[in-house]
Amino acid sequence: MDANQKSCLCLFDIDGTLTRPRQVIDNEMMLFLKEKLMKKCIIGLVGGSDLVKIREQMGGDSFNLSDFDYIFAENGLVAFKNGVEIAKESIACFLGEEKLQKLINYALRYMSELILPLKRGHFIEFRTGLINLCPIGRSCTQKERNLFAEYDAKHKIREKFIQCLERDLSDLGLKYSIGGQISIDVFPVGWDKTYCLQFLEKDFHNRIHFFGDKTNIGENDYEIFTDSRVFGHTVISPEDTKCQLASIFLLE
Repeated sequence: MDANQKSCLCLFDIDGTLTRPRQVIDNEMMLFLKEKLMKKCIIGLVGGSDLVKIREQMGGDSFNLSDFDYIFAENGLVAFKNGVEIAKESIACFLGEEKLQKLINYALRYMSELILPLKRGHFIEFRTGLINLCPIGRSCTQKERNLFAEYDAKHKIREKFIQCLERDLSDLGLKYSIGGQISIDVFPVGWDKTYCLQFLEKDFHNRIHFFGDKTNIGENDYEIFTDSRVFGHTVISPEDTKCQLASIFLLE
């Protein structure tokens, strides 16, 4: 069945929507998407993570880029259609070295002064389309990740960090959003998840459904969730995603 015969496009966040945070998608969810939803809809993935992490979460070596119709890594800065790369943009080229170093130096100073229950390593991750800032350090274990998420929910570590970034680096033209359990995504204004819609809106006008778990103001699904070109759906877990899909598209 080709795109014109299917009712719409379903676009999914990954972390917390199709998988548990930073976990691999389970077989039941993958089969549900491929054997049930795909019969009625075009399917796309959009994540803030790079392609390596998306591939890991979607099954590792068993996952092919052509398994889904669209895959948008780093909010769509790296875009694939039917397994073929259709676009790629670089934050390094866009910002230039002076602005990049201003951001990186500020973030390192700020995070070095944070007192947290624990810290590990890998506090800044440079990706193709964004920079990821992580106060606890991305080399933490899943248990440590969960502990930080609980601490952050109470003490608003990332929220306060973003307020300082917006105040002190207002001249850089950057957007800051809370992503996943432990980090902040940093990207040029307009490079949020709505960036991927330029590859979809012509063919799927008024037929795009987005599903995500971080849809509140300041979270990394908010912009696309509230975009007039999509129907936004807030989910709280992979199980909730499946239930909502079954209800909306009458899947058994």
